[in-house]
Amino acid sequence: MSLFAPFRFFAIFWALLLVVLSHTAYAEDDIDDLRTKLGHEWMLMKNDRLRNIKTYARLEDGKQYRSFKIEAVLDSSVESLTRVLLDFDSYTKWYWKTRESRLVKQTSGTEFVMYMVHEAPYGLPDRDAVLHGIVEPQTKNKRYVTLRVNALPDFMAEKPPLVRMPAQDMLVKFHPLSKGKIQLEAEGYFDAGGTVPVWAANFVQRSAPYSVILGLQRMVERDEYRKGKKALPFPVYDASDYL
Repeated sequence: MSLFAPFRFFAIFWALLLVVLSHTAYAEDDIDDLRTKLGHEWMLMKNDRLRNIKTYARLEDGKQYRSFKIEAVLDSSVESLTRVLLDFDSYTKWYWKTRESRLVKQTSGTEFVMYMVHEAPYGLPDRDAVLHGIVEPQTKNKRYVTLRVNALPDFMAEKPPLVRMPAQDMLVKFHPLSKGKIQLEAEGYFDAGGTVPVWAANFVQRSAPYSVILGLQRMVERDEYRKGKKALPFPVYDASDYL
């Protein structure tokens, strides 16, 4: 018998165990979804009082999967968060299961197209997305920044075996609060494209929004964003500017 045979056995054993455990966990989550009877009104899915993060979900007519909403308070300035969101190559460090991110086209200081590749749950092909983003900056009379993101699945050729996402749409608003904090609100909808089991879709819709906010909080605390000196393409204002 080959010296490597035992190692192959254990590798296969652990792979099978991960599949069984994953499907068991997702099956339990699906049962929870049936118990909550998710409808057309926003339902609270997670309330992290320690980190001031709430996530919601609901069903919408004409959409295959559920939509999400996030309400959070971050320890950050508007400038720091803006720097993170405009650092397109660094989404791999904080955005949900992202293994590639880059700027494709910069139309103006407030409009861009970016490309992302996401890792899919075990056993499914990875997904990619082409996203069109438009920033509506603050003004002296409007306290919040708005970021609108919509998928452009036909903007560039598909890259098999990756599956192109037809929807990765979000509306994000954030505005300054006192004491160096910002209020963030986001609503969105993801459609992974292709064939996706219910357990996988529910797992991503449940886990991704919360994970993204945790990643954002981690990034805005980094000196490269907190103390960044590079000029931003549009003005930003903190709470003291509205006094």
